[in-house]
Amino acid sequence: MSSKRPKSKEGHKPKGKDKTKENFPSEGASVPDHPDYIFPLVLTSATQELFGCRADEDLTGENPYKLLKKDDIIQDMKNRASVSDFSPIKQIVLDYPEDELLLVFDRDFIYGQSFYLVITVEAKENILKPLVQGDDEEQTKHEEEEEEEMVMPKTPESHPWISLGSEQEIEEESVTESRPRLRFKISPLLRRCGAPVCFSDRSALDGKEGFVECPSYQDKSFSIRQMERHTAVQASSESRDSSTQTLWKYPRNMWTQYESREFSPEEKEHHLRSENLKNFITSVLIRFEISLQQNHITDVFRDDWTDLCEEDGALTGKTETQLKEYQSFMDLHCSKEKTISHIHWHPTISGVIAVSMTERLSLEQRIENSTKLLLNPSYILFWNFTDPINPQLQLECPDDVLCFQFCPSDPNIIAGGCMNGQVVLWDISAHVERLQDTRSGGKNISNKLDKKDVTPVVRYCAVSGIENGHKAPITDIQWLPESFELSKLGIPVENPSRISVQLVTCAPDCCVLFWDLRPPRVVSQSLTDVKQKSEEKPLENPHGVPNTFKHLNLTWKPFIRVSLPKIGSSGEYSPLKLSLRDNTVDYPTGDKPPQNVDRQEACGFSQLRVPSAKQQKPLENISTKLFVGTEVKTHGSSMSLLFMFSQLMRVFLLRSCKDGELVYTDWKMEKDNDSGRLLSAKPMHRFPLYDTLVNTVSRSPFFRDIILTVSSFSFALWKEGVTSGPLLMSACSKALRTAGHWSLSRPAVFFIGREDGSVEVWDLLQDSHEPSQIQSVSSSPITGIRTGGLSAKQHLLAVSDRLGTLHVLQIPWSLRRSSGSERQIVKKYLEKEEERLEYFEKRQLKHEREKKEMEAEQQRKKTEPVMPLKQEEELEAEALKEYGRFLSLEKDILKNMGLLNESDDRSDL
Repeated sequence: MSSKRPKSKEGHKPKGKDKTKENFPSEGASVPDHPDYIFPLVLTSATQELFGCRADEDLTGENPYKLLKKDDIIQDMKNRASVSDFSPIKQIVLDYPEDELLLVFDRDFIYGQSFYLVITVEAKENILKPLVQGDDEEQTKHEEEEEEEMVMPKTPESHPWISLGSEQEIEEESVTESRPRLRFKISPLLRRCGAPVCFSDRSALDGKEGFVECPSYQDKSFSIRQMERHTAVQASSESRDSSTQTLWKYPRNMWTQYESREFSPEEKEHHLRSENLKNFITSVLIRFEISLQQNHITDVFRDDWTDLCEEDGALTGKTETQLKEYQSFMDLHCSKEKTISHIHWHPTISGVIAVSMTERLSLEQRIENSTKLLLNPSYILFWNFTDPINPQLQLECPDDVLCFQFCPSDPNIIAGGCMNGQVVLWDISAHVERLQDTRSGGKNISNKLDKKDVTPVVRYCAVSGIENGHKAPITDIQWLPESFELSKLGIPVENPSRISVQLVTCAPDCCVLFWDLRPPRVVSQSLTDVKQKSEEKPLENPHGVPNTFKHLNLTWKPFIRVSLPKIGSSGEYSPLKLSLRDNTVDYPTGDKPPQNVDRQEACGFSQLRVPSAKQQKPLENISTKLFVGTEVKTHGSSMSLLFMFSQLMRVFLLRSCKDGELVYTDWKMEKDNDSGRLLSAKPMHRFPLYDTLVNTVSRSPFFRDIILTVSSFSFALWKEGVTSGPLLMSACSKALRTAGHWSLSRPAVFFIGREDGSVEVWDLLQDSHEPSQIQSVSSSPITGIRTGGLSAKQHLLAVSDRLGTLHVLQIPWSLRRSSGSERQIVKKYLEKEEERLEYFEKRQLKHEREKKEMEAEQQRKKTEPVMPLKQEEELEAEALKEYGRFLSLEKDILKNMGLLNESDDRSDL
C-alpha cells in the first residue's frame, strides 16, 4: 500500500499570467490581493438559497464549484436593484460573453471573502479542466518531497520480563483443580424413545400435582468457609421514618364557640400611654410606610409564572388556532323539521344551554297547517354535555318563541317572546336539582326518574293578554337590572327589593313595551267582593304549574309603551333588536346602594307590590338611552317578518325590506301640553347605513359604550355619544351575515355567523379589514351564535343552524387568552377612530363652507357691472407714478440706514 496522501482539489491551478503561489497562498500567510480574473463576493443566506449555493451544504471544500446562469444574475439585479449581492459587478456580468459564470466557494477565506466569481472565460476553463502535468521529472520530484514529509511508523522492540511480585498474587487468586473431574451420563429409557407425545391444556389450580414449588433452602454440603472479608465502616447519624394517621371511624357533627382574648380597658390604656409603644412605632414608622407603598405599587399575590409561561401551549409552540367542535345536540322529535331561533347559556349552572325551536314554514304553509301547529306545541330545550341526544328539560310554549332570557336575580325565572306577540313566563325551580345533577355525569338522575326516563315538560306559568301586547312577533326581550326600576313615566327609581321585576320587549309593530311582574295596585274592594273571593274554591292544578305568576295570567299588560316616530318625516320605525346599558349606573354622588342588602328571596313575586310614587326615590345617574336596530317598513313587511324568524325565503326578505337603521332614543315619557297625554319623545339620532334589516345589536362586555351591529352584508362598531358615524365599518360580504356576538375573554375578538354555514372570527389586533379566520361549521345557514365557558381554561362557542342542530365549538387558546395590555390597546384604537371621525367631520364642514363661499363669489361676479377697459396711455402713466413712489421710498430707507449720502443723492439727480 502506498503511503502517499491524495492530492487535494486546491492543487488544481488555473492557467494564466499569475503564478501558482500568487493565486493560492499557503495557510498562515496574510491575505493577498486577488487576481484580475476573479472577484470576491459576500453572498447572504437569501442569495445562497435562491441560487442553490449554500455554504457547507450545496458547496463544500471538496466540491466548491457552481455554474450560475447569466440571465438569473441579471434578473436578480433587476428585482432587488442595489440590494442584490451582484450589484458591484453589474457591468462585468453584462459584458461577460458566455451564458454561465463560475462561482467558487472559498472556504478558507484565501481572498478575504467566502465566495469569488470567475470573470474571464479562460480562467473558468482552466479551473474546470486542470492542466495535466506532462513533466514526469517534476512529478517524481514532487512525490519524493511528499515521501520525505511522511513520518514512518516504528516497530516496538521486545525487552526481557522483569518480575515485580505480581505473578504470586495471580497464582493465589487463580483456581486450581485439587481432584479429577467427575463424569455423569444421563439417558432416557429405551421404551420411551420415539413414543408419541400428546400435549393438552391443564389448569395449575385443578390438583395438587398441577405445579411444583421449588423453594430455596440452605445446603450444608456446599457451605464455603469465608477466609477473608473486605468491609468498610463509616460513622453516620441514625435516621428513622415514622408517620401517624388519625382514625376516622364515623363522622360526627361538632361545633366550637370561642372568644378572642383581649386586654382589659385598663391594660389597653396603660399600653397606649407607655413610652415603649411610642418608641417602637417611631422606630418602625419609616419601614411601615415603605411596605405600604410597595404593597400599593406591586401586587404581592400575583403569580409571576403565569407571565413567563401562560399555558402549556405557549411553551411548546403547538397552540391551536382553529375552532374545534366539542359537542353537537339534536333531538329526534322536537328538532325534526324545525329551526333554532335563539340560544342562551344558563347563567349559574355550567354546561347547560337552552335553545328555542320554531317551525320551518312559510306564511302560506302556516296558514294551511294552522290546525296541525296547535297540536304540535313548540318547546325550549335544555341540553347538557352528558347526553347529546335527550334534552334534560322541555319548556312548553303557547306559540313559537323567537327570543327568551333568564332573570338576572333569579335564573329559575325565564321570560320569552312569542310569534303571536305574547310574553310568556316559566318557573323551573322544581327542576333545578335535575339540571345541577348533570354536572356530575348524571349519576344521581337515575334514582329520581321514572322507568321510561321521560324528559319532564314544564308548562308556562303566565302569558300576557294578546289584546294588550304586541301586534307582531316579539324579536327581542331583555330584563332590567336589579339595581333600579322604572316608574310609569319611565324615570329610573330605587329598587328596594333588589329583585329584577321589569323587562322590556320590542317588535316590528313600531313600539317598545315595558312590563312589570308585580301585581298592580288594587283599588279598595267592597265587602261582598271579598266575601265572594273567600268562598271561591281554588282551581285544580293537574299539570303541576307553579303559582308564581298566577296573578298575571291572561291579564298582564305593559305599563309603558314607547313609540318610535321617524325623524324628519311621517311614520314610525320598526324595531327588531335593542340594547340598553344594564351596567350603566355610575356612582359619583354616593347613590350606590349598599352591597350587604339582602334580597327578599323568601317572598314570591305575587307578594311584591308596586310602591307608590311618593315612596320611590329617583336615580339621576342612570342612563335612559337605548339603541334600537330597525327595518324600514314597506309593502309586505308583515310577510317578511315571518320569513325572517323562520329563516326561509331570504331573497324575498331582502326585496321587501329596503334598508335598516340604527336609532338612538330615550324611553322617558313626556306630557303633551295640549292634551296632557304621555307621549314618547322623538329619537335623537338615526344612522341609515344598512341596506338590509339589522339582526344583531350587542354591547361589548369590556366597553359598555361600544355597540356591535350586524346586517346581512356588513357590520359596524359604534360608540355611544359619537353621532358622526361608525368607528369601524366592514366591507360588503359575498355571503349574507346572520348573527354576531362578542368574545367574553378578549376585548378585540368577536364572532359573526354567515348564511353559508361558516363562522367569521374577527381579531382587531390582527386585522380590521378582514377576518382572521373563516371556519365552516354547518351546511345550512347560521341562525344564532353565543359565547360561554365551562371554566377559566375552557371557553365554548354555541352555534345554531336552520336544520335544528346546535354545534358547540371549543375556542382555542389564542382566541381565549387575553394579554395584559390588550384592553388598553383596543381602547386607544377606538379613540383614534373617534378622532378620525371628528377630523373627517371638520373637513367636511370646511369643504361645505368653502363651497358656499365659492358659489356666493360666482354669484356676485355675475351680478357685478362690467367696468370699461382703460386706455394703454392711462395704464402706462399709472405704472410710472407707482415706480416713482417706489424709488422715493427706497431712497428714504437707504438714508435711514446710512447707506446713501447727500452727495450720492445729488449725483443721482
